[in-house]
Amino acid sequence: MMARHHHYDSQTVEMSLSLELTIFNKLFAAVAEEMGIVLRRSAFSPNIKERRDYSCALCTAQGELLAQAAHIPVHLGALPRTLARVLPDFLLAPGDVLLLNDPYCGGTHLPDLTVIAPVYAQGRLAFYLVNRAHHADVGGTTPGSMPLAKSLEEEGVVISPSYLFKEGRLQEEFLNSLVSRMRVPGERRGDLQAQLAALHRGQERLPGLVARYGLDKLLEMSRALLDYSERAMRELLKAIPDGAYAFTDYLDDDGYGRRDLGVRLTLTITGDAAVLDFRGSDDQAEGGVNAVPPVVDAACYYVFLTLLAEEYPINQGCFRPLSILTRPGSLLDPFYPAPVAAGNVETSQRLVDVVLGALAPALPEVIPAASQGTMNNLAFGGLNPDTGKEFTYYETIAGGVGASPGRPGLDGVHTHMTNTRNTPVEVLEHDYPLLVERYAFRESSGGAGRFPGGRGLVRDFHFLAPVSVSLLSERRKHAPYGLQGGGPGAAGENVLITEKGEEKLPGKINLPLPEGSRLSIRTPGGGGWGEE
Repeated sequence: MMARHHHYDSQTVEMSLSLELTIFNKLFAAVAEEMGIVLRRSAFSPNIKERRDYSCALCTAQGELLAQAAHIPVHLGALPRTLARVLPDFLLAPGDVLLLNDPYCGGTHLPDLTVIAPVYAQGRLAFYLVNRAHHADVGGTTPGSMPLAKSLEEEGVVISPSYLFKEGRLQEEFLNSLVSRMRVPGERRGDLQAQLAALHRGQERLPGLVARYGLDKLLEMSRALLDYSERAMRELLKAIPDGAYAFTDYLDDDGYGRRDLGVRLTLTITGDAAVLDFRGSDDQAEGGVNAVPPVVDAACYYVFLTLLAEEYPINQGCFRPLSILTRPGSLLDPFYPAPVAAGNVETSQRLVDVVLGALAPALPEVIPAASQGTMNNLAFGGLNPDTGKEFTYYETIAGGVGASPGRPGLDGVHTHMTNTRNTPVEVLEHDYPLLVERYAFRESSGGAGRFPGGRGLVRDFHFLAPVSVSLLSERRKHAPYGLQGGGPGAAGENVLITEKGEEKLPGKINLPLPEGSRLSIRTPGGGGWGEE
């Protein structure tokens, strides 16, 4: 859920967007939106076609994010650093497509496959098209490629930036080798083809804009939009009181016995600029809660973007006034080959909570309490007894939203860095050997307060075949905080239901389960706001 705080925006940022800029912003964004529609409709896996775990964007020839569809914040905010890392080493020609997932070379975590294609017009490089999609499996030690792991290679196949197409020719040997190392290769190939179809749609649409408006006009409007968004963000920052604001929150654990990993921020606002200094955060962990700098960027950008009103264009200009500092070898800037699967999905959520916590004293009547603070990642796979075929599946599970000044939190929605949907029960039960025996709000899980936090969810699975399960979840120990006297939301629980009763599971675990097993995921509620 990417909420905007409108009452604050209208009072603090009074910049009108000209009609011409509005038109071109919509034109550029429509290219990304249409790419997303094609990707979703062409995809094979429920994770992409149902949950919509993908993002599409249009970038300038200099690699700056120009326009995006309303997709996944953790994907989109990381793209600027992706392009900055990749483009200096690859002069992409017409017909080239670059593929990558390596978190240490511009990626986020291994299941997120990124494709990049140039768009040439009038003989010169004009734009880049990019999309990133979370694949339900990219190899590794467990189905779903979201394991509790100690090294990057255990999490899946690592793809350094590589040509998938070179001058219009598919690199078939490379592709065949790639998907052969992943589970359910036909589905992997199909989802990747959907990503390519999305690029193709963008390459069809942009020449039409060039023909209608001229390339020089498009480039002029691109620069103007980036500059406008920078000015809008600077105006917003000037409305925040100058000062240094510190906040610390903790990850529960890394899955290997190290607990209470501190994410520490000193946020300094000076005039129309902000510095977010995370260098005091704990050292990198053995387990996969490490987050690479593109993910850190994405979480920070997301928070400040929510303070802008809906009509403001979201592009890289918004990010120019924000400086983000991390310490190499830390939880937020790990050294290879540290695992990072949970950094993208769990640590990114904690980063949002930390940035919001730092802003709360400066904007006490604006900042909401903590939302559930986790994506409750569930991955599983095995052999389908009805078809005899291998299957893998991955999903994130919604929870409670933190209450805001003036309104309670929402119940059972995806929050902050995810922005995906759920997989409908009917689709799950049709495609996989399982039953969803319960899918309900988790009563009394929202934090108390003048405005209570939203409720989490209960999602119970009954597996009809042996499965290998991976859980990566947070806020099982450190509950989502309340603000201004509001109470915390309830911590989440992972529970194995057996004939002997309920067995509480760790937040992070790889778990083989026999046929007939029942697993209950009980997600955190949001924090409350204000004293009752």
